[in-house]
Amino acid sequence: MKGWYKLYITRNYAEASIIKGMLEENNIEVVIMNKLDSSYLNFGDIELYVPTHLKDLANTLLAQALMN
Repeated sequence: MKGWYKLYITRNYAEASIIKGMLEENNIEVVIMNKLDSSYLNFGDIELYVPTHLKDLANTLLAQALMN
């Protein structure tokens, strides 16, 4: 995805949604790419992408959120 930065990878959709919500509250556009296998949920990942020009701000906000 050109112009997008892979910010975070997880296998937990709820976690991805919480992070997406936190970033959107701070006016950062987020795209979730769900690559989990629909039959076997232990294969694949959920990836969160943000615009490349906002990656530093997104990383800072994510680090602060994960510290709490």
